[in-house]
Amino acid sequence: MQGLMQAQPLMISSLLEHARRYHPDTEIVSKTCEQTIVRSNYRTLSHRAKQMAQTLIALGVKPGDRVATLAWNTHRHLELYFAVSGIGAVLHTVNPRLFPEQIEYILNHAESGVLFFDITFAGLVGDLTPALPHVRRFIAMTDAEHMTGMPAQAEPYEDLIAQQDGKYDWPVFDENAASSLCYTSGTTGNPKGVLYSHRSTYLHSLLVCQVDGLQLSSADSTLLAVPLFHVNAWGVPYASALCGAKLVLPGPHLDGKNLYELAVEEKCSFSLGVPTVWMGFFKHLETDPAADPSRLSLQRVVIGGAAAPRTIIEKFHGIGVFVIQAWGMSETSPVATIGNLLPKHRDLPFEKQVDIQVLQGRAMCGVELRVVGEDGSEIPAGSGRSGDLQVRGPWVTAGYFRGEGGDVLDADGWFSTGDVARLDTDGYVQITDRSKDVIKSGGEWISSIDLENAAMAHPEIEEAAVISRPHPRWQERPLLIVVRNKGSQVTGPEILEFLAERVVKWWLPDDVAFVDELPHTATGKLMKMKLREQFADYVLPA
Repeated sequence: MQGLMQAQPLMISSLLEHARRYHPDTEIVSKTCEQTIVRSNYRTLSHRAKQMAQTLIALGVKPGDRVATLAWNTHRHLELYFAVSGIGAVLHTVNPRLFPEQIEYILNHAESGVLFFDITFAGLVGDLTPALPHVRRFIAMTDAEHMTGMPAQAEPYEDLIAQQDGKYDWPVFDENAASSLCYTSGTTGNPKGVLYSHRSTYLHSLLVCQVDGLQLSSADSTLLAVPLFHVNAWGVPYASALCGAKLVLPGPHLDGKNLYELAVEEKCSFSLGVPTVWMGFFKHLETDPAADPSRLSLQRVVIGGAAAPRTIIEKFHGIGVFVIQAWGMSETSPVATIGNLLPKHRDLPFEKQVDIQVLQGRAMCGVELRVVGEDGSEIPAGSGRSGDLQVRGPWVTAGYFRGEGGDVLDADGWFSTGDVARLDTDGYVQITDRSKDVIKSGGEWISSIDLENAAMAHPEIEEAAVISRPHPRWQERPLLIVVRNKGSQVTGPEILEFLAERVVKWWLPDDVAFVDELPHTATGKLMKMKLREQFADYVLPA
């Protein structure tokens, strides 16, 4: 027997319509590439998104067509989030921090026909244009006054949108239709496309707004420090429309000073970003006498993209901010686990609470997790054993765009994440490594992530990475690579002595190397492949 409920499709456009109806005056604040502040609201966002929808149709964009963006967090990029998907086309956000060759590959692989770009990327777009046969229209996301230096074929965004009246009704279609396309960071091989649907995006938005999720609500003023080109800004633009949260968009200005000033001026209660963003934020707080943490209204900060260092969690606690660590990947939309405390943790001493916060969190309803051993059998939670972390759920990929990578699910629908992890009895995930980064010493595994976090607790270390080096007896041993704080002269033996009190003896790195900076991917993750290349000839001391 079928239920007698209406089968209303879950559409991204309905999220914006809800915000227009019930939160029309909630602010959206955008710091633009033209160095101005644009203040609007959900009423204006809805109108301009409909104008852009009409513009896209006038440009010949049809359902299923890919529309690409090379852009920062601004009001115009947010308009495209809803306009492109709203007409049934696919929003293809391209990470501008990738190498030009990767950007060229991604745009051609997706066959994006229209490219929107911020004026800061005019030179990049101009250089790439001859290699982009599928792009037929280039739209500079600015007005006519700022078109100086743009590629010859570029058209100004504001002139195009002004030609439309915004009187447009969003079409209703299959909720499983593609809505957006993001490519993986491509640390090995070419990037692969993950194709999201309206349904998966809508369901993911509900997760973000749960109290046991990221707790986003209409009471929040959100500083969006995670880029709109990074896995749909972790779903926050859609979730903000769902609940009517204020959005503060920093544009290209993700330095510590700008984030601090925006957070203070806009009374931001909530923010999200990768660890490197928050390192810069605290560097500003600690070095600028005018930066006063007491002026901040921040209550919660989400850290993702890479493991949250314990020191960052502790620093946020020191200024009254609770850190929520979330884990996921492009293939999981991206949020799969969220690190909130359980009731039994709330009366624990602070240090014990941090022990929970440094874990990657628990799966939310809708996401299933398991850890399997080398023989494919499931490892019980609480066993203390690590294995391959697998995931499945309604916002987890079923395959890559154009079939790249072949079948990525096993017979039961599980997706292998490539992470090595363990589960505790409460279901908290602890990522101990990427499968390609784990250090196998004498038949035992050493977690490079745990070693890195332990090293970064040293007050004179800015950043740390651990890679394996060959060893004649133990097969592999860890090498610790360190970036010192400015002015620090801390030595390798001093660091090892510090670590000796924090990790088991056989985990201690065999040596410490010092560098001026560590390589990162375009999404802020450590590029250990580059480090392995850099230290390929490094021989550990006997």
